[in-house]
Amino acid sequence: MPRISSFYGIVIAMYYREHGVPHFHALYGGYEASIAIGTWKILRGDLPPRALRLVKQWASMHREDLLRDWNLAEQGEVLESIDALP
Repeated sequence: MPRISSFYGIVIAMYYREHGVPHFHALYGGYEASIAIGTWKILRGDLPPRALRLVKQWASMHREDLLRDWNLAEQGEVLESIDALP
C-alpha cells in the first residue's frame, strides 16, 4: 500500500487497483479507515475523533491531489506524495 502522506502520527495511503468509490486509507495507531474522496465519509473502519478531524482537514486541502493519485493508482502508475498537514 503506497504511503502518500503522513502527519501527527497518521499515515495516508492508497491501494493500487481498488474499485468503487475513489477513496484513501488513514492509519493511526491500531485504527484504520477507508475514506471517500470528496464526501470524506468513512466507508469502512474507524478513527478516533481527533484523528478523523485532522484527516478531514488535510483531505479538504488536497482533494485534487487525492483524485490525481486515485487516477494514477487505477492505471498502476507511481503515486505522488502529498504535503503533510502543517
